[in-house]
Amino acid sequence: MAVLKAFKGIRPAKEQAAYIASRPYDVLNRAEAMREAANNPLSFLHVIKPEIDLPETTDEHDTLVYRTGNEYFKKMIADNIFRPDNEEKLYVYAQTMDGRTQYGIVGCASVNDYENNIIRKHELTRPDKEEDRRNHIRVSRMNYEPVFFAYPADAEIDTIVERIAATPEEYNFTADDGIGHRLWVIDDRATIDRLVCLFAAIPYTYVADGHHRTAAAAGVGAECRNANPNHTGNEEYNYFLAVHFPDNQLKIFDYNRVVKDLNGYSEADFLAALSGGFTVECKGTDEYRPAVLHEFGMYLGGKWYVLKAKSSVYNDSDPIGCLDVTILSEQMLTPILNITDLRNSKRIDFVGGIRGTGELKRRVDSGEMAVAFALYPVSMKQLINIADTGNIMPPKTTWFEPKLRSGLVVHSIE
Repeated sequence: MAVLKAFKGIRPAKEQAAYIASRPYDVLNRAEAMREAANNPLSFLHVIKPEIDLPETTDEHDTLVYRTGNEYFKKMIADNIFRPDNEEKLYVYAQTMDGRTQYGIVGCASVNDYENNIIRKHELTRPDKEEDRRNHIRVSRMNYEPVFFAYPADAEIDTIVERIAATPEEYNFTADDGIGHRLWVIDDRATIDRLVCLFAAIPYTYVADGHHRTAAAAGVGAECRNANPNHTGNEEYNYFLAVHFPDNQLKIFDYNRVVKDLNGYSEADFLAALSGGFTVECKGTDEYRPAVLHEFGMYLGGKWYVLKAKSSVYNDSDPIGCLDVTILSEQMLTPILNITDLRNSKRIDFVGGIRGTGELKRRVDSGEMAVAFALYPVSMKQLINIADTGNIMPPKTTWFEPKLRSGLVVHSIE
């Protein structure tokens, strides 16, 4: 059963939270992070992407990078910009986007739960990215950024969260991207104990976003356990920072594909080759977004097309085979375009649905790409089914929005 643990959060001063909170490390490259943190010494990007404060020639995996982020955070504590809570607490974190609000519980998850598959995964991790996050934790002894978990919605947990959300919040701000962020501190011991008890009855939680951070945090926890001859299981390194959201409040956006070339095909021959796995209908110049599963939008040669997968090419009882990303790969990307390795191919790129179909059109019209594909988003039911059956989604399948802001609560593993 799932562990939810209260902890002594390290948090920004109330009046500075809006300036500190930043987007996560992995949604910005170095140049974008530099622009976002420009003229803002409080931005948490100085901690989680400290390469922005080092010479451009510095390797982002150099030990100097991790030390620089750690020193920056220590100075923020010394300057009373961040302050530790004096008791173990839980927190409620709400995000509002396009009129929709999701409420998560901020608390620690368990390394043991990760190792025992109580925390379920649906993506593979890349060793280099995982090691990068491990090094941040090894040097700082902190979980700087929370991971994004989902859990099966529970009526009593909903009621408790609703009651807390009706009280004055600790932080309340709208970020530059228009997304609202609020955070409440739960310091009532009876409420904390009840939430911990209710989570203990939840069979599994699910990594929605942040597989590399989750694996890194669990990995460093295991390292600390193995290095401690007096390990008891109660040490803080046995836990890591997470925000837990009920599954029925989350929205997964489409994760679309753009391809640089047609693998030698003319446009006419490419359209003809698609007929093996799809029915193809031209929609003209109006942008087209798929309306149902197994339907794809395609932008090619200044026109939009709708591709409908033929029923013979997928099996809805197969958790992986029924995914539209699988259908697109097996019926088009691999056999027609000869793209066999989505993780490493330089001929394909991925565009989060938050950018809209206009971004797909722009990248093709610019000449950068030859063709674009808009996909229908995966559902939470599909994600949970894949995780529960021990399967792994193909790369770049899910895109969650809104993203968690970093720097609102930090967890020390010591």
